[in-house]
Amino acid sequence: MAFDIPTLHTERLDLLPPTADCADLYRTFYTDADASSAYGGPLSVVGSWTRLASDLGSWHLQGFGVWVMRDRERGELVGVCGFWQAPGWRRELTWWLLPRYRSRGFAQEASEAVVEHAYAVFGWPSVETYMVDTNDLARALVRRLGGEQIERFVAPDGAERDLFRIPRPAKPAA
Repeated sequence: MAFDIPTLHTERLDLLPPTADCADLYRTFYTDADASSAYGGPLSVVGSWTRLASDLGSWHLQGFGVWVMRDRERGELVGVCGFWQAPGWRRELTWWLLPRYRSRGFAQEASEAVVEHAYAVFGWPSVETYMVDTNDLARALVRRLGGEQIERFVAPDGAERDLFRIPRPAKPAA
């Protein structure tokens, strides 16, 4: 399946297709044990490259994936947001940010845009997400997105997780 990955825009962010130019972003995040602990890290430099290649490949194999977030004001890559699914796993809304860009609202802003894209363009009837029980920051964001817990399940890695449904973002009043 060959196609162009769309670029999305929010008030402060450009959501771009992942490319080889994102290798430093992935290396910085995935080799940092604290930053990447909830995302399978830390990884080696080669492991971070493999994760980037996987994220790009997801678009071509599954028709969805993650976008790389670029802060338009600074022109800097700050993290990723989009969708992930490996064989045996549920499709999920996912995001991560470099630590120095956290607590600025970027994850919420990007998540609202990609959730809207999933409903409006992909035509998905539901957007879901889950995380390890100790990821309090992710749980807080899911609440801000209006997420509703719909199930508790055992993931392929053997860990139990809460599954949340994320509603379509409300349109601002005109």
